[in-house]
Amino acid sequence: MSEQLRVGMVGYAFMGAAHSQAWRTVNRFFDLPLSARMRVVCGRSPDGVAAAAAKFGWESHTTDWRAVIEDDDVDLVDICTPGDTHAEIALAALAAGKHVMCEKPLANTVAEAREMAAAATAAQTRGVRSMCGFNYRRVPAVALMRRLVEAGRIGDIRHVRAVYLQDWIVDPEFPLVWRLRKEVAGSGALGDIGAHIIDLTQFVTGRSIRSVTAMTETFVKSRPLPGASAGLSASSSGLSASSGLSSSGPERGDVTVDDAALFLARLDGGAIATYEATRFATGRKNGLRVELNGSLGSLVFDFERMNELEFYDAALPGADQGFSRILVTEPEHPYMAAWWPPGHLIGYEHSFTHEMRDLIEAIGVGKDPAPSFADALQVQLVLDAVSRSAASAQWTEVEAV
Repeated sequence: MSEQLRVGMVGYAFMGAAHSQAWRTVNRFFDLPLSARMRVVCGRSPDGVAAAAAKFGWESHTTDWRAVIEDDDVDLVDICTPGDTHAEIALAALAAGKHVMCEKPLANTVAEAREMAAAATAAQTRGVRSMCGFNYRRVPAVALMRRLVEAGRIGDIRHVRAVYLQDWIVDPEFPLVWRLRKEVAGSGALGDIGAHIIDLTQFVTGRSIRSVTAMTETFVKSRPLPGASAGLSASSSGLSASSGLSSSGPERGDVTVDDAALFLARLDGGAIATYEATRFATGRKNGLRVELNGSLGSLVFDFERMNELEFYDAALPGADQGFSRILVTEPEHPYMAAWWPPGHLIGYEHSFTHEMRDLIEAIGVGKDPAPSFADALQVQLVLDAVSRSAASAQWTEVEAV
């Protein structure tokens, strides 16, 4: 490995833009053992990927992801594509000796995730590293939350409450984009945003979900095909070519994923938890909130106030007790020393920069980054247990990794 980490990224839409910003920024604010070089970006549309390369700062572009893997000037493959392509690209990249960064959820099925985790473990023996992109772990307030839990500041955790609320498909005429088709996305709100709160709560508590009882619902059963409503094209809506649908097909298509998922859970160590993930919370754009109640206090994180953490310290005298607000902008707080003076806020994009910071640091010093593919497999097993529980209406155990 040279002092550069030459990156090839597959996919250039929403996540591709966020990752590009991170690769472009990370070495300008953090001192790292390797310098990220934005070598090549890949996408299906020749015009689209050329424009993305120019806009985001990639040296070159291609429409063939296999060319990225075969490129001797690429050290790491960053996968920002829909879930139905994660396994094929990641397995090929690992076999070729490339480090891999893969967006969440890791795969569309447990079988795919198990194969990817096994391949990643085998690649570790050759010094090849891999990581799954659960970016909310890298919000400084979330990292501080974990630090306070590890220090015993809230004692034994008894309750976990987590919600992730969005409303972008409330309109029944919103088109049938790829995220609403199971064969491409794997699942709906459960895998897309539910995976985030599953990983986040397990990360901050250090506890794993062991069993669940769940319900899911699809409120709008069919939607206009992209191009059949409001003049949208398949490319502008993000419909995957692998879906088999186009604007020349039927006027409407079936929604084959969940719109909302709710479940109760038991964590190891005795804590109980509630989870809610929905795209039908009218008025909520990206409402992620986690609350932990322990024997000595409580912690609350709300992404709409992402630079803050609420802390209730039950060890204080009764007259002094109450939730206090920690403004997470001090240089002693996780990641913050690289940014601005205290009180100056950071945003969503910084979570991806921190993600790449940790990945580059791990590769540079020869250690395995987290969350690993095995960690992401564990989240996939929780998603699978939730799906099975919703189908059976019974408590369901989470399989072992």
